[in-house]
Amino acid sequence: MSKILFVMTGADHWTLADGTKHPTGFWAEEAVVPYAAFKAAGHEIVVATPGGVVPTVDRASLAPEANGGPEAADAIAGKLAAMSELRQPVRLEDVNIGDYAAVFYPGGHGPMEDLSVDAASGRLLTLALEANKPIGVLCHAPAALLAATRADGSNVFAGYRATGFTNAEEAQAGFAERAEWLLQDRLTAAGVQVQEGEPWAPNVVVDRNLVTGQNPASSARLAAELLKKLV
Repeated sequence: MSKILFVMTGADHWTLADGTKHPTGFWAEEAVVPYAAFKAAGHEIVVATPGGVVPTVDRASLAPEANGGPEAADAIAGKLAAMSELRQPVRLEDVNIGDYAAVFYPGGHGPMEDLSVDAASGRLLTLALEANKPIGVLCHAPAALLAATRADGSNVFAGYRATGFTNAEEAQAGFAERAEWLLQDRLTAAGVQVQEGEPWAPNVVVDRNLVTGQNPASSARLAAELLKKLV
């Protein structure tokens, strides 16, 4: 079958407006659920991070309250530990997009720190868009779309319908007033047509080859939509 590129944050913190470094990384569910779906469909997964660093899981995403109870949290942790590709990432800067059938970005606050300004990620997304390869971006990971710009500074995703972690969700999570910037605001300013769903409910938006999900609850639906584009 095909190879899918998992582009993951290399950050282990998110710098807040007051300079505080909030511990974070990627959100476990947003990696585990799509990974399982892609593997079940027979696809090979390759993980890429800036500099090839091993990605850090946000510890909060392994907590029982984030997973519907201790049993589900243990299951997520076990599945995460079995994802051997996470321990052998390639350098994002060295990726040839032609080697992959699709690209997927899981979220967590980490992408707000690094992928939002990562030139290599921005180039990769631009090339994937131009080649009409399926692109899946989940929760806070649409921050990576901000780095996909043309020489004149315009965003290649301007005019696309998309979703991502909303201002309302960030407020309910307790970070809206502490953040230096909010994802929904920045995407809108870049010309992306943000489609806001109910907080914490599954919401997936498909526009051409771009598939975006609003929050962790959108993980399974996003994976299913991306797989449809690989048939």
